[in-house]
Amino acid sequence: MSSVAPADGPPHPSAAGSASTAASFHEMWADLSPVGRDDDSGGYRRYAWTAADTDCRAWFRAQAESRGLIYEVDRNGNQWAWQGDPLAGDAVVTGSHLDSVPDGGAFDGPLGVVSSFAALDELRRRGAEFTKPVAVTNFGDEEGARFGLACVGSRLAAGRLTAAEAHELRDADGVSLPRAMEAAGCDPSAIGPDPERLARIGAFVELHVEQGRALDVSGDPVGIASAIWPHGRWRFDFHGEANHAGTTRLEDRRDPMLTYAETVVAARREARLAGALATFAKIAVEPNGVNAIPSLVRGWLDSRAADQETLDRVIAGIEQAAHESATRWGIDLRIARESFTPVVEFEHALRDELAKLLGGGIPVLGTGAGHDAGILSASVPTAMLFVRNPTGISHSPAEYAAEDDCVAGVIALADVLEGLACT
Repeated sequence: MSSVAPADGPPHPSAAGSASTAASFHEMWADLSPVGRDDDSGGYRRYAWTAADTDCRAWFRAQAESRGLIYEVDRNGNQWAWQGDPLAGDAVVTGSHLDSVPDGGAFDGPLGVVSSFAALDELRRRGAEFTKPVAVTNFGDEEGARFGLACVGSRLAAGRLTAAEAHELRDADGVSLPRAMEAAGCDPSAIGPDPERLARIGAFVELHVEQGRALDVSGDPVGIASAIWPHGRWRFDFHGEANHAGTTRLEDRRDPMLTYAETVVAARREARLAGALATFAKIAVEPNGVNAIPSLVRGWLDSRAADQETLDRVIAGIEQAAHESATRWGIDLRIARESFTPVVEFEHALRDELAKLLGGGIPVLGTGAGHDAGILSASVPTAMLFVRNPTGISHSPAEYAAEDDCVAGVIALADVLEGLACT
């Protein structure tokens, strides 16, 4: 079975589902795939409020308008494409995001948006009669690659991020979020909670490529999410003393890189012992010279676990190890939690309804990855569908899904939308 190629154009229409639905999916996939792709790495650099993001947003608007959908941008820069009256209430919303992590894969986010438009095409082909409004959405800055906070668009809408906090967000060049939004042609003056909009949503269903191999192991093309693990991001600032690398004796050094390195090893140990996950993958060094002992090493920790108690235990172990190392090497240590999302149990009634609409026997999976659906779950009934990922690789150019599975995901999403929003 071949795979959908993010770089080399669309795959040929699959036999799964209708040929027209497969063609709709693949045509959109081919159109979107080149946007923001780096020729050297093969990955995507679709960071929030950059030129690549603007091109993705233009693609979304073109898809909405070509279908005669009502297009709008909300106060937080999230995009909406409506089948029916946006003000009618009890709407069924689907979609995901179009931004990426640095050199990310083609599927994380875009698969959900492309599949949502394709599912609407499938419902129109079936002649479905809509009894509720349906919307496709593109939530802004889900990955947090530019400003360091994930799910900014949905957090703002749900009141999980205040306008004042959003105004303080800066990228690596010191550009603020409002300034970046304004430069991209979006008005940042009204950002903030959007309870009126969320109150008009009766259900939100997000389709996403699986970021793991559970479906590959079970042999199923599509699964349903049960819960999202609690997870967060912590910043560790290791302050030492800059000095000459070629003249300063080892015993005279206050080298923060040593404490950082020992903390990385401790994070791996604590996560392994607890059956959890902990990753240091982003680092900033000052003055960042080859022949200079650093004055500052700043590292960001991402940690996730199946339950809150386990996560708390892992973080406590990492922090203790960091403090012990800092004392040993004469390093000043500061730790700040930059973001946190508690465990998300998707609404059982909606989850069970999805399983019923898909004919039963659908695997139900937990996940350690965060999503806009998880952020919205406190305000709106939410659910998720996963599409099989043969290798489990994600946040990498190697991320992919087989062509038959992508179309199976579109058909499953169409079945769900039909059951929730049509007669």
